Formats: sequence, C-alpha cells, structure tokens
Amino acid sequence: MLQLAKILHFKGFHITFINTEFSYHIMLKSAGPDDLRGPNDFRFETIPDGLSPSDRESPEYSSKFYLSTKINSVAPLRELLSKLNNSSCSPPVTCVIFNWLMSFSLDVALQLDIPALVFCTMSACGFMGALHLGELIRRGYIPLKDKSCITNGYLDTSIDWIPGLKGVRLGDISSFVRAVDQDDMFLNFEMETANNSLRAWGLILNTFDRMECDVLRAMKQMFPRMYALGPLPALLNHSTENQRNPICLSLWKEDSSCMEWLNTQRESLVVYVNFGSLTVLTTQQLVEFAWGLAESKHPFLWIIRPDLVAGGLAALPEDFIVETKGRGHLASWCSQQEVLSHSSIGGFLTHSGWNSTLESVCSGVPMICWPGFAEQYTNCRYACKEWGIGMEINQEVKREQVKSLIKELMEGDRGQKMRKNVMKWKEKAKQATSQGGSSYANLERLFMDLVTQT
Repeated sequence: MLQLAKILHFKGFHITFINTEFSYHIMLKSAGPDDLRGPNDFRFETIPDGLSPSDRESPEYSSKFYLSTKINSVAPLRELLSKLNNSSCSPPVTCVIFNWLMSFSLDVALQLDIPALVFCTMSACGFMGALHLGELIRRGYIPLKDKSCITNGYLDTSIDWIPGLKGVRLGDISSFVRAVDQDDMFLNFEMETANNSLRAWGLILNTFDRMECDVLRAMKQMFPRMYALGPLPALLNHSTENQRNPICLSLWKEDSSCMEWLNTQRESLVVYVNFGSLTVLTTQQLVEFAWGLAESKHPFLWIIRPDLVAGGLAALPEDFIVETKGRGHLASWCSQQEVLSHSSIGGFLTHSGWNSTLESVCSGVPMICWPGFAEQYTNCRYACKEWGIGMEINQEVKREQVKSLIKELMEGDRGQKMRKNVMKWKEKAKQATSQGGSSYANLERLFMDLVTQT
C-alpha cells in the first residue's frame, strides 16, 4: 500500500495514508516518528479497529480483527473523510483506494459519493480463485465432507473451469477450500471481500501483463477498469520518489547485522529463509527446517520473528546452533528487498506470499516454496509449474526433503534451470515497469482516468 501511495504521490497526487491506530503505533516503535514524517502533501491518519488488548493476544485475533473493523471502523473512516473534505489545509478527497480486505471502506466511499478503487495485494491468479469460491460451493467441491479429504488425495481434484487459471487443482486455489463447515469464517470472509471488489470503480493489481496474461485477460471481463502496475517495487525504483519521500513502514525493527554478515559471504551461496509476517510454525516444524538447513551444509540467513514459534529463537535446538556456528546467521527481521538483491543470496526458502514472490523475481532469486495460508498455494503452483522458478516442500515438512531441495536448488541441474528462468522473469519485470512497458503504460492510464473522473 505504501509503495502504491508513493507512486501516486510521485504522479502529483496529495496522499492521506490511513492505518489503524494500533498498527501505526507499532510502526512508530519500530521506526520512530521521523521515519514516518513525509512531505506536507503526504501524511498519515489513523482510525480505531475496535479491539481490546486481550483480543490482540487471542488465537482468534485475525477473525476478530476482520469482524471488528467491519463494524467499528466504518463511522471513524466516514468522519475522517468528511473532516478531510472540509479542511482548509488539504484539497478535498477525490478518490479512495482501499486494501481489498478492508471492504468496509468501499461502503463509506459510496455513501460519500467518492470514486473508490480496490487494491488487491494478492496475485491475479490467487484473486481469481477467491472470486470463484462461491462457485466451488455451488458445484459441491467445498466445504469438504471431513478432514480426511485433506490427506486422501481429494485436494488433487482438477479444477479446469475457472477462467484464466491453468492446470490448477482444488488444493491450489486457497487454504480456505480446506474448510469442513460452510459457515467457516475465513472462507466466508474471503468470498465476501472478493465479491465486494466487483462493486468498486476500478481494480489495481500488483502484477504485470506477461506474468499473468491469461488470468488478467479473463479478469478484464469482470473489471472493465483494471490496472496491473507491478511489480510495484520496480515501478517505484524508476521514479525519484524513494529519494524524495524515504518513508518506510515495518512492524518489527530491522536488524542491520544481516547485511554486514552477507557482505562476508561468497556470491550466490547463501540460502535466505523467511516465512513472512503472519506464518506461525510448530516447534517440530522449526526443528525440521533447522536440521534440513544444517545438513545441507550451505550458509544461510534465517529470519525468525519473535512470534514465528513459541519461544522465538530460544526454540532452536542447542546442538543446531553449535553445528551451524559461523555458517548460519539468525535475525528477527530484515529489509527483505535489500537482502534478496544482495549478490550472496542464491536461493529463497519462502511461504510463497505474493510480495515475497515478486521481490524474489525482481532480484532474480529462485525459490523453495512452503505455502500455508490463503492464496499462497496458488502462488506456489504457478511458481513451480508455470513460471519454472520454484520447488515445493511437502506440507508435512521433513528435514530430509529440506536438505534435498536446498542441495538441488543450490547445486543441481534443476536449480540451474530455475535460476535461468527467474533471470528471464526479472528482465520481463524490468521491461514492464520501464517507459514503454505495460505497467508503466497502465500507470499513465490510471493517472489520466483519475484526473478525468475526479
């Protein structure tokens, strides 16, 4: 969202970046007030999410958050937009761009007669799957009859009728197809938010035409105003906005020792491991990944968030720490784009989140994929089967397979082929975001459409 806001600011728009009060204060702790202070025409505002401190400690935090914002954030957002419209310090609000998961924003914009664009932060192929969850229910594919369907091969059922999606199986579409109850909160929330997007004035996607051409072509039938602007980091780098507006948001303080350690490593030999900001591991999964890394004998940089596993870094076996001393570097958080673009990184063990996938492509780094939530399964399928830039780890992670895939990625013929493929996609991403490219042209079209509409 911040990258998109910066790009639009570079194009001349006055930006008000709205976040929840809680998230904003977390970022202030990580960065500091000066890091979140931009130009006069780029400012931050907050609205409450309606949650208590105990709600945030609850295992059901995500579901409580979605339900709470849907109810408790509507009036504060409406009041904030009205205040901005009546302010003498800034121009009136002429457009709302909302994260697709916060679809209550669309209702507020429609009430105030302000054009609203939905920004879908997942891949186009993942979003197309979300748009067809209701049809999967109507055709009887989901909910599952019982939990045995997760392991008995049922998830391998071919789904060949979703427009633009090639060669996908039921289990590739979303983690939410694993629901055994039609009232499953996440399944229904994903369906509702995806379907609400169809009511928006337009759709913005963080992808580019050549990477997801089939699904984007199909999606244009559903969203007449559609703008594929990705990869946003590459598009942003073609402007001077990062130098003019250096604001950076992070939920955790970044560890600068990562880059210092990488500077001591040889080219393309380090395995970078990061499961994103939401994935949670069991202690057993952590141990399997740890010994797989250790037994591969490759140097590695492993990001272990404080909440990745119960106990954090202390959950790692002592003998693993001894075994990998001098060969592995552990940190709680890092600047991922900076790490992936470092010359020492040769592979990325990832959860297949869309931001991580695109950042890996832009850096020319092949992946080992271990998806676990939402459309990460779709991203994994495309990375491994369509784009030829990834290999998948089984859901029940075992150290032998982790070791084997790391060695194949870093030393084997398949790894070499993936490295060549990802370098081709890196070049295509660069072309798309350069002047004359598809994403560059789509940004110009978005700019003209917004100016004309507003």
